[in-house]
Amino acid sequence: MSLDHSDIEKIAHLARMALDASQIDAYAEDLSDILGLVEQLEAADTTDIEPMSHPLHMAQRLRSDEITEDNRRGENQAVAPSVENGLYLVPKVIE
Repeated sequence: MSLDHSDIEKIAHLARMALDASQIDAYAEDLSDILGLVEQLEAADTTDIEPMSHPLHMAQRLRSDEITEDNRRGENQAVAPSVENGLYLVPKVIE
């Protein structure tokens, strides 16, 4: 598929891109090459090809929901400048 000057201008408008007139020919060539590759991929015969496996069709192995660490809140908050009722107190930043 070959794109012309007006096609590139429409695409640039839809993408909200400002293109110089000198860039349009280069973009037309590059996008035409990309669309040519897509046409080649579409032409490939895939009738006897099985789809590859997909991770979304597999069951997730889940671990059991168990506590594996001790509660160390007191030790962690001992070095905090200000704590109240198990919460860190910080200065107000939004007025």
